[in-house]
Amino acid sequence: MGLYDTYLATRHRLHDAEPPAHVALVLTERDLLADGAFDTLSSAIGWAFEYGAERVTVSVSVLDGAVAPTLIRELRRLDVPAETVVRGPDADVPGEGGSDLGGDSAAGDTDAPVRILVGLGGKAEFAGAVRELANDVAAGEITPDAIDEADVSERLLFPEEPDLVIKTGAERLSDFAIWQSVYAELYFTDVNWRDFRRREYLRAVLDFQDRQRRFGR
Repeated sequence: MGLYDTYLATRHRLHDAEPPAHVALVLTERDLLADGAFDTLSSAIGWAFEYGAERVTVSVSVLDGAVAPTLIRELRRLDVPAETVVRGPDADVPGEGGSDLGGDSAAGDTDAPVRILVGLGGKAEFAGAVRELANDVAAGEITPDAIDEADVSERLLFPEEPDLVIKTGAERLSDFAIWQSVYAELYFTDVNWRDFRRREYLRAVLDFQDRQRRFGR
């Protein structure tokens, strides 16, 4: 770790505020086509846990659905320090875009500390939750007047809300977790994913620690 990185890490360690417990990284398929992109992702997930995170969510937006299976295969090979689940566009086809777990987790466990979504945009996820609610209303399992925020959240793929969302190289979120990130702190880096290093991650964490969170108030 270089001198500047050490300086940032020391500032983080001595900061009065807590670091983000749940960090989300928003990527595109283009980010992962660069040389070393998957190694960078492995490192970034490791930095998150090193600097206080308890959960990491990675969202990869995909324009060309044909590349999703290849991305998923590579993402399942990541060397990360925690159990991982990867979800793709077709959750019913394990091994070809469905759910899969790294490490020694039991298949089907979506509560792993590292969750990776490939080609599953926030709009589609929210629409799926609405469809499930509509089916439950039609089946008489719930009445429209009884539906609340919790009913929507529990029907999402990963309902937990991130504290910090990091997007590299652009000031837009690529349809990421519309419902879950409403109160998250957003951080957009000056560098693209291929240049994302420990210092960029630490800058994001320090920015989070410097903010006064208002949760929409």
